[in-house]
Amino acid sequence: MDDDTISLTTGSIDGGTLAALLEASMTINSTLDLENVLQAIAQSAADVLNAQASSVMLLDHPRNKLIFKAAVGETATELLGQEFDASRGIAGRVATSGKPEIASDARHDPSFYSEFDEQSTFNTRGLIATPLRHRGRVLGVVEVLNRKGDKPFTKRDLEILGVFANLAAISTSNAQVHENLKKENLGLREVTRHKDPIIGNSTTLREVLQLCDRVATTNATVLLLGETGTGKELSARRIHTTSPREGKPFIAINCAALPETLLESELFGYEAGAFTGANATKLGRFELASGGTLFLDEIGDISGSTQIKLLRVLQEREFVRVGGVKTISSDARIITATNRDLKAAMESGDFREDLYYRLNVFPIHLPPLRDRREDIPLLFEYFVDCTAKEFGWPRPEVASESLEMLCAYRWPGNIREMRNVTERAVLLCDTGRITPEILPREIAGEPRGGEKETSGSALEGYEKAMIVKALEEHDWNQTRAAEALGISRDNLRYRLRKYQIKRPEE
Repeated sequence: MDDDTISLTTGSIDGGTLAALLEASMTINSTLDLENVLQAIAQSAADVLNAQASSVMLLDHPRNKLIFKAAVGETATELLGQEFDASRGIAGRVATSGKPEIASDARHDPSFYSEFDEQSTFNTRGLIATPLRHRGRVLGVVEVLNRKGDKPFTKRDLEILGVFANLAAISTSNAQVHENLKKENLGLREVTRHKDPIIGNSTTLREVLQLCDRVATTNATVLLLGETGTGKELSARRIHTTSPREGKPFIAINCAALPETLLESELFGYEAGAFTGANATKLGRFELASGGTLFLDEIGDISGSTQIKLLRVLQEREFVRVGGVKTISSDARIITATNRDLKAAMESGDFREDLYYRLNVFPIHLPPLRDRREDIPLLFEYFVDCTAKEFGWPRPEVASESLEMLCAYRWPGNIREMRNVTERAVLLCDTGRITPEILPREIAGEPRGGEKETSGSALEGYEKAMIVKALEEHDWNQTRAAEALGISRDNLRYRLRKYQIKRPEE
């Protein structure tokens, strides 16, 4: 006999009880919404056993907590969301042992957990509890309190509750699977939205990618630092896709793009009726990203109150929806990013010190485009390809003098600015060749400040860029690349050493 089976034959159940069990089974199987299923279980358990109150507690295995997810009775609303250590109380004993229990006089049981009675006007007398078990795993506990008419619970009542719990456990498991799939589907939509690779072969970029790959195998909180447009979200996605969480949701949110009240609703979700217009419960980003990665961009712009709530999530791995009382767990890996100096903001009192140190576990500095000039031709050619395909136009060539100007430009907006420049150039190109005439004035003409930049860094950046471009075009064959550049092979090798140019790893 399976250990989940209660030894009570259908023939030994009276007609009224059997009808109640059948009705309860239809009720709890009528929906896959987890909250509705659990509430139906609590109500049906009280109805079947003619009891004053009942509750359903789910077991949070990682934290070893029992959480009240549904309840009926006079103090039901006070219980919802409350939790306690799964080793405490009669319910905790049932969850640990996996065996049902009956307490005719619960208050005299040494294990009785009286705290919830003390917080309310409810007085527990008799109690029966049985585990919700599915495929040998305890999902939670169903507890029924005080049989009406002051009659004590009997062993037969416990057996009937066990039969009911078997049915309820299957429904609970199915609802949990459905809820997890729903969250993953919502999250995975975000994963597929951006597929851009990280383009470049500069030494500084390779160092960044090595750090990303090193931290990806851990659950460490990552802080990405760098100017606007340096590819912080792409770096966060790389960490996610090279981590054990690959295939789970990657959720990104720009914290600076939303006002404080809306940001909290987006991060933590809200309950129906929490505010005007909240007609239904909405899952927050922390819920959607559970099991995956949550990327918080522009973290330096969040308000003080949001900083406090975020700190609690990072410390406790749990939160409460706006307008709610239930504690919700989240196993999301946190990656944050900012273009601000968080340390200076902390020292000035604009950013919490405790939150700063929570976020600054593994900082990675992303270089601006002017510090990786040899990557500029590769990036520009890539964006030309993408833009031409997007427009459905023939791909234009890029004149060498245009590349020279692009490499000399400082790119204050970095890669984001380059993408905009590329789209403009492709739109204006009528000759099949992107020439200096169609580049923006600040690139083709005089840079801001009145004098064209001719610093050694810009010239070296251009030379490195031309070498990398030639090597890419000739599959990294040094002899052919040197011929295309009009220099000797020894001269090329000297420059490869000078600029530390290496072929990307396959």
